[in-house]
Amino acid sequence: MLLLGKNVLLGVSGGIAAYKTPDLVRKLVAKGASVRVVLTSSAEHFVSPLSLQAVSGNTVSNDLLDPAAEAAMGHIELAKWADYLVIAPATANLLAKMANGIADDLLTTLYLASVAKTVVAPAMNQQMWQAASVKRNIALLSGDGVEFIGPAAGEQACGDVGPGRMVEPQDIADYIDNITEVEQTLSGKTVLITAGPTREAIDPVRYISNHSSGKMGYALASAAKAAGANVVLVSGPVSLSPPAGVERVNVDSAQSMHDAVMAKVNDADIFIACAAVADYRAIDQAENKIKKTSDELTLTFTKNPDILKDVAALPKAPFTLGFAAESQKVEHYARGKLEKKKLNMIAANDISIQGLGFNSDQNALHVFWPEGDKVLSADSKTNLAHTLISLMASHYNNK
Repeated sequence: MLLLGKNVLLGVSGGIAAYKTPDLVRKLVAKGASVRVVLTSSAEHFVSPLSLQAVSGNTVSNDLLDPAAEAAMGHIELAKWADYLVIAPATANLLAKMANGIADDLLTTLYLASVAKTVVAPAMNQQMWQAASVKRNIALLSGDGVEFIGPAAGEQACGDVGPGRMVEPQDIADYIDNITEVEQTLSGKTVLITAGPTREAIDPVRYISNHSSGKMGYALASAAKAAGANVVLVSGPVSLSPPAGVERVNVDSAQSMHDAVMAKVNDADIFIACAAVADYRAIDQAENKIKKTSDELTLTFTKNPDILKDVAALPKAPFTLGFAAESQKVEHYARGKLEKKKLNMIAANDISIQGLGFNSDQNALHVFWPEGDKVLSADSKTNLAHTLISLMASHYNNK
């Protein structure tokens, strides 16, 4: 329990996701943390102070000008008490106040008065999350050292579908647990990461792709950012929002991903090839939709460029970490890929194990390097990403 003895101040603002915060408190306490909770006035419409007091074992604070609170643990003392300030959910309104230094309630005052590491889990309507003003506020807060986890994408309380959901309490608790041991091992380094699937067009309507969700690659981008790196994420088409402070380059096909990587790789110290890149593409892409005229359709394919191999073969190649998604002989194929492509490391996962890998929030990895290997047991992709980045950073820094 890495949070044992740590003080976590949880700030809750007025979003529907506030109903999940008692569960978040329980998970933080289970990891050994001492938790105190601060509610905004609007948050009390979604979760009761009594329920949060019951699970935290501490009085819940909600009033900046509470005489009783000022006589005991006033807001300055509360700010000094915290090792971590976790704000979940964080509404667009709260982010705007934080970004502009507005301190008109207890939570925003504590944010300004505390030197604690601040981690924010945004939650809002998908259109609000994509608004230009929200993006500006996220950029300002990231520049101030605030870390963001999420948001997740999916169906929202309002009926919309898209990015904006608060990530699950377990993921938030795991993230806080992980950053207690994350040093700035990649400070000043540039990490280039590929994530998600590629799409290979057959005609204007159809394409060939795979089941990659991009979750592992996006988790790696977040973990590398937390380790102090400047992160560039070359992403295939996914329904995920990039981690705050990470530069995302959107691509579609294997060729466009190759072009984007080669345009960025000269500035990279580390390259992580996590994307599920199509090995082949159709030689001829029909200009018009192919009509159903017979019982069989024959297509001819040609190999796509091998992004990882081309990067590793550069005269001044970055430290290269590849991925191998295999359904059989996992170690055999992973070691073969490591040697053949002259990689520094490779992370292999067995896609035949139900509930792990593609489209799942869980994964398990077996990491190989020329002199050894390490098994990373099944865990959330958030946790695995932090562990893998830490392992990779130790090898990179000792290279």
